[in-house]
Amino acid sequence: MTHPGAALRAVLFDLDGTLVDTAGDFIPAVQTLRAEHGLAPLEARLIRSQIAGGARALAGLALDMDGDAPALEPKRRRLLELYAAVLGRHARLYPGMRELLAACARRRIAWGIVTNKPRAYTESLLATLALEPGSTGCPGDVAQPKPHPEGLERACTQLGCAAAQAIYVGDHARDIEAGRRAGMYTIAAAYGYLEAGDTARRWGANAIARSSTAVAGLLFPPGVQAAKPGRPPTT
Repeated sequence: MTHPGAALRAVLFDLDGTLVDTAGDFIPAVQTLRAEHGLAPLEARLIRSQIAGGARALAGLALDMDGDAPALEPKRRRLLELYAAVLGRHARLYPGMRELLAACARRRIAWGIVTNKPRAYTESLLATLALEPGSTGCPGDVAQPKPHPEGLERACTQLGCAAAQAIYVGDHARDIEAGRRAGMYTIAAAYGYLEAGDTARRWGANAIARSSTAVAGLLFPPGVQAAKPGRPPTT
């Protein structure tokens, strides 16, 4: 895919590790779960490296359990209870993201979120951070979550644009795969929650953002004509 250029009508983001740094909420939840089982705290970097794997991976990390162990399920639920108690307390938009969303508004470019985070936690976090995306896609909205492109295709429909008129930004290989399969230009958020030993270069994204402040320059590169003001066209 090539950059949509002046045809750009929407920007879609993954949530955790891409638009919002939520590690500050996950880290205390994991540490509390460990404390409840008499375990010493983990290094924060280890917890960050597992956030992309979801609550089950974090619960497994917290209790040194295999992610497929049946006994892990109640621990996963307990972790989510602990997470819900601190949800949004420490989470922050990555540097430059608030300004980026404002730039999208000035250019009349819609923006949305496509995440594998359950809707209850997603909506609570967005409300806490005073974010109002034009479209919010969660696992319960689709038959097949990322890396399937269904969520991205749904978001484009809701925002009134074709996939080729949108860009997806994400911090995991499944984000980039979903974007490619949808026919979208993709940007890898290399500053996000990459798993140990992984690198954004492997994902096959069209561009790589080494920092959150670099995303704007990749969305609106010099020499690319800005979209004309007006509502995104319907498909």
